[in-house]
Amino acid sequence: MIKNKKILILVNNLNFFISHRLLTARASLAKGYKVVVGYGELGGANIELLEQNGFRIKYIPMSRGGMNFFKESKTLFHIWKFFKNEKPDIVHLVTIKPYLYGGIISRLLGVTGLVSAVSGLGTLFINNDLKFRFLRVLLFPFFKLAFNHNNQKVILQNRDDLKMLVDWGVLNYSNSILIKGSGVEIDKFTNLDEPTGLPTICFASRLIRDKGVYEFVSAARILRKRGVKARFLLAGDLDINNLTGLNNEELKDLKKEDNIHVLGYQKNIPILYSGSHIICLPSYREGLPKSLIEAAAASRAIVTTDVPGCRDAIIPNKTGLLVPVKDSIKLANALQWLIENPKERVQMGKAGRIFAEKEFKIEKISQNHLDIYEKLLN
Repeated sequence: MIKNKKILILVNNLNFFISHRLLTARASLAKGYKVVVGYGELGGANIELLEQNGFRIKYIPMSRGGMNFFKESKTLFHIWKFFKNEKPDIVHLVTIKPYLYGGIISRLLGVTGLVSAVSGLGTLFINNDLKFRFLRVLLFPFFKLAFNHNNQKVILQNRDDLKMLVDWGVLNYSNSILIKGSGVEIDKFTNLDEPTGLPTICFASRLIRDKGVYEFVSAARILRKRGVKARFLLAGDLDINNLTGLNNEELKDLKKEDNIHVLGYQKNIPILYSGSHIICLPSYREGLPKSLIEAAAASRAIVTTDVPGCRDAIIPNKTGLLVPVKDSIKLANALQWLIENPKERVQMGKAGRIFAEKEFKIEKISQNHLDIYEKLLN
């Protein structure tokens, strides 16, 4: 039944596919599916290596931040052409433009099975000013069309996002499913004991305001003024295509901070986390952040915000601490408590590892996806 069936994956950024979807896509290949990946931005990904692994890769003109009518029309045309030429059995759409544009085109072309993965509702739903309220009204019919294919599963990563889309009127509970994140290779995290030396707090994410970069920096300043000895690592790339992404000048200013070590993009997260004591992500909203499930796998205590996605990545007061969003003082207080209570911090990390082994193993997440594909084909 599965042999020679084709899955077409459409994603904004090919590097995001590698970091968040590659292992599940490999499991699909191993199961007997043909897998074709369409992408808009390369993001430094190695296409030849992907092709050597058995994937076919296709560039689609698509920009995450673009709003130009003519460019967006061109994107729609290329997606339509891509789907029509490939004739996939299942289309799997990841992130907002792919699942909006691809969802509508899948309905028009009568694609057999459709999977739409909502990685998080992001800036569009974080902000509530006039501009974004108007944008949500404008996008309502597109969401409605994109999420109502007659043979579709919409994957969400937390219950808040699911409820919001249902309450908004664009999604039904019947065609939705919760899957906790994109999974983690537990066995790659082997250095579980804390390092010796100065307590090190690590922020690992794209450098955008909505991730809480400036709250992290502000908390570091507060702790320095209090005389708390600690080291702060900022690991991540700029994302200038994101509406709240930092620019080069802002990055230069961050590098001038005395107690912030700006590391840039870090490929080896197990090594990065093994040299840290606490992982911090004071984000404004998430789907289910991979940086935090990796922190749990690394057996590290977490400090994050009490917002959708982030709170779903921990067991509050057992594997980490929750703080109010955009509150640098409360963030500093939580970090200070963990710095000054190493025994409790280590226990939180150990509990996080057990949590990750139960909930976030990549084998479990991949099997969830394979089950969805099989149901859609049947």
